[in-house]
Amino acid sequence: MSSDPVKDALHRMPYGFYSITSRHGDEVNAMVANWVMQASFTPRLMAVGLQKKAYSHQLISQGGVFAINIFNKADQEAMMPFTKGRAKNPDKMATATFTPAPETGCPILDGAAAYVECNVVKLVDVGSDHDILLGEVVGGGVFKEGEVTDTLTLPHVGWSYAG
Repeated sequence: MSSDPVKDALHRMPYGFYSITSRHGDEVNAMVANWVMQASFTPRLMAVGLQKKAYSHQLISQGGVFAINIFNKADQEAMMPFTKGRAKNPDKMATATFTPAPETGCPILDGAAAYVECNVVKLVDVGSDHDILLGEVVGGGVFKEGEVTDTLTLPHVGWSYAG
């Protein structure tokens, strides 16, 4: 335990570990994110905490589309090349293997178990270091059967992004 009980409590919340992919014209990117959740049934909306300084923020703002790549725990290594930001790894997409998603053209990364494609509904500036990205689901698919317990999570990786 730290001297910050709120931080300790926030670290108790489990998060998934996903790759958010984006596209604007011919430019594509992939980043990792864990603040991701479904936010509505009708229409189906996804909410993502998107760091303002992330290169993907710019692409999503301009392109108006994104995809959430969902990985199984067993496929953790397939997502690890996308854990470094564009500033530290500017050529990460040059060696990435992916297929353009049918509805948005966003990269669907090889090794993903499933994906969800979204059109941006709103990018909400909440006055912090992250914006809240809301996207309407326009497509998706499953490549590898499994249960929610098979999905890669931040605790499984041994990382924490909370507090």
